[in-house]
Amino acid sequence: MTRAPLPSRILIPVSNPLTAEELVRLGASLMDRRTGSLTVLGIVEVPEGTPLSEGATRARQARRLLQRVLDFAPEGVTIHPIVRIGRRAAEGVVEAAKELESDLIVFGWGGKPPAKPGAPTVVFSPTIDEVVRDAPCDIAVVKQRGPAAIKRVLVPIRGGPHAVLALRFADALARRNDGQVVALHLIPPGTADGIRAQSERALAHFIRQHADGRVKQDVREATNVRNAILRESDNADVVVMGASATPATSNGETYLFGALPEAVATRSRQTVIVVKTREPIGKATFERLEARAETLAAAERAAHEARSIPLRVERWFGESNFHHREFGDLDRLVGLKQKQGLTVSLVLPTLNEEETIGIIVERARRELIDRHAIIDELLVIDSDSSDRTREVAEAAGARVVVHQQVLTQYGSFPGKGEALWKSLYETSGDIVVWADTDVRNWHPRMVYGTVGPLIVEERIQYVKGYYRRPIVEGGLLKEGGGGRVTELVARPLINLFFPELSGLIQPLSGEYAGRRSLLETLPFFTGYAVEIGHLIDVTDRVGLEGLGQVDLERRIHRNQELEGLSRMSFVILQAVMKRLEERRQTRLFAELGSTMKLPRSGHGQLSLEVIELADFERPPMIGLPEYLAKRRSAGAVGTGAVGVAEADLVEAGVVEAGVVEAGVVASPGAEA
Repeated sequence: MTRAPLPSRILIPVSNPLTAEELVRLGASLMDRRTGSLTVLGIVEVPEGTPLSEGATRARQARRLLQRVLDFAPEGVTIHPIVRIGRRAAEGVVEAAKELESDLIVFGWGGKPPAKPGAPTVVFSPTIDEVVRDAPCDIAVVKQRGPAAIKRVLVPIRGGPHAVLALRFADALARRNDGQVVALHLIPPGTADGIRAQSERALAHFIRQHADGRVKQDVREATNVRNAILRESDNADVVVMGASATPATSNGETYLFGALPEAVATRSRQTVIVVKTREPIGKATFERLEARAETLAAAERAAHEARSIPLRVERWFGESNFHHREFGDLDRLVGLKQKQGLTVSLVLPTLNEEETIGIIVERARRELIDRHAIIDELLVIDSDSSDRTREVAEAAGARVVVHQQVLTQYGSFPGKGEALWKSLYETSGDIVVWADTDVRNWHPRMVYGTVGPLIVEERIQYVKGYYRRPIVEGGLLKEGGGGRVTELVARPLINLFFPELSGLIQPLSGEYAGRRSLLETLPFFTGYAVEIGHLIDVTDRVGLEGLGQVDLERRIHRNQELEGLSRMSFVILQAVMKRLEERRQTRLFAELGSTMKLPRSGHGQLSLEVIELADFERPPMIGLPEYLAKRRSAGAVGTGAVGVAEADLVEAGVVEAGVVEAGVVASPGAEA
């Protein structure tokens, strides 16, 4: 008989992180260490009638509190703290369990709540009760008595699927803590010797099937089963019990796990874990489903409404809105990064930034490489600056590459997007973070702020920074202003055509980070449109839930003149129209212009300057054979889609046929 594996993905809902040590230790003991991950979940409840987005501030506070749970992680165990927002805690737990594909939910239980006259019967707590009834996976409810050494684990056994789970968990607890399991089976007083011997053989067979560690079997006679278990529990450190087959109600009482295990959990002086397998699908299940068809249909309609774009954006805004201070403990962030075996590449794109690039490189190296190993690789990718940018950057300790000299067989285009695309080829980190270099108040938070969510939350694939942007007018620094292209062009376009992105505060910001496994599958616009193109394409690839944004507070940088902003807006409009046409799979406009006409007047002269402005589009880096070969030689064959044939990439929609050879896709109205 093949033994079922231990849980790989364990979810622990936590209301008070300060009392979570025992739950974390138990969860780590039950987890398959080879493939397992431990997620600690905080829920922020937002009452009906209040926008879910208003939970954003409380979500940040909850995430900061959950950071304390990381201190409880046993050696070799990585904890992922996450926060979810919802109307009811139970709903958030069930949704998180489904999202994470959890195998087990571990609840802490403080004791049975006092009954209130006229109120519905509550078994454990309203949240636990609702989750137990709707859980998509196994459940363990822990009656906590405080962390203690686990040397003796008592598991009363009466048979059934819940007993299998109980013995497996008891065995795992004992093995991880160098302890022993006592498998207790109780029989009525006066049982004949033959029947007793048969019970002993059956228990021994059951243990051989489902346990690997030291298990002592104990068959005893008892008149009162509950009292006998309670007496034996006094000699144990932990009691593990499977749910019983007792009906849901008995003598006016309601049970979720059965009268016996709930009574033991309530009265024992030791920690008690009551476990319940996910209900197997059988004939009775289908009969109930048929009887509840209308209820299920109504629930599905409600779920569909909950997934509507405005509610999705509100929930996302609350759950995925971080602050750089959440990741300010850089030693802890480095520890999490190292446990996951992640590497991080910082890319600084430059074009005539000799005034600022030196201090940025110096600060990045000092704080993020020398003092705290957040960054494993620092690259300055220059767009052929005409000043001393490259010399200053190299003197400060950066590796400098000119983007026009990278992948020369595919030619070169001017523009920041081209530089970012080629920086993927020149770097190797599992996470790539880009940060603008025209910033006068540059701080390491520009890097660890955007990297932090990717290290802490597995679901996050791409993070945008945002900040207050003072503007310089007449030599004076004024608060407010800045971000004019965002407010006048990008935000209206997003709200009209891509409303799922409407919660992004600064969609065009220059500070962002992503997982290489995602970035290498994205096309890159070669110029100003690279940021808006990324957001649209990332959302198509991983959904809104894969995005995050982080508050970087304040940034002072060089502001462009109005004409430069007009050119930027024109290119961004082109990119948005291109993505709209691709989504609709139709030509929305007979002709999409790629030239911008700029009227000139003054001193009695009038003219019309015509400028060719079109962002070209580079294909996903994963489609380039040179990139694949470089990744293979570096031992990164498991990254992203490395090793996948171009035909497979075309079929999956990652690249278009022929772009591997061409290395470029033209935007509407442009010629490659």
